[in-house]
Amino acid sequence: MGVTSGLVLYAVIWFMTFLIVIPIRLETQGDRGEIVPGTHAGAPEHHYLKQKAWITTLAAAVIWGILATIILGGWITVNDFDWFDRLPDPE
Repeated sequence: MGVTSGLVLYAVIWFMTFLIVIPIRLETQGDRGEIVPGTHAGAPEHHYLKQKAWITTLAAAVIWGILATIILGGWITVNDFDWFDRLPDPE
């Protein structure tokens, strides 16, 4: 795995983790009972986005470390996903 592919893998993991973390501890206007006229009751009142970004960064780093170890260790290769035998045999 090269530097670019490592960064791309981390970015994908970060965004997928961020989409999972965003709804955690979300307080909506409806939950607080203070709905601003013209907005939906489900609009966020307090989203804690900075904290969630830090949590996501740490979680993504751990997940990336595990996946990078598996990939660089050779436990899983591209040939493991060659279900139609189109790639040459590894030597």
